[in-house]
Amino acid sequence: MSVLLINHARLPDVTFRDLQAAVAGHTTLERVLEWGRTHTSPRRVEEIITQDEFTHDVLVPLDQSQYLVYDVT
Repeated sequence: MSVLLINHARLPDVTFRDLQAAVAGHTTLERVLEWGRTHTSPRRVEEIITQDEFTHDVLVPLDQSQYLVYDVT
């Protein structure tokens, strides 16, 4: 299983491919958190937005102006 990543930010192809490779294994929230801790400046969940009783969007800053948004059920 791998993660579907959509390029809403219109990143350049090479940047998007690198990001796809980095998040391909993020099939659980636990893996996202583990990945975030491996960075020199850790990437932490900044916000969780409730969509309904079962679905949440989890926002993880990628840099100063971009976020990875995980649709978590």
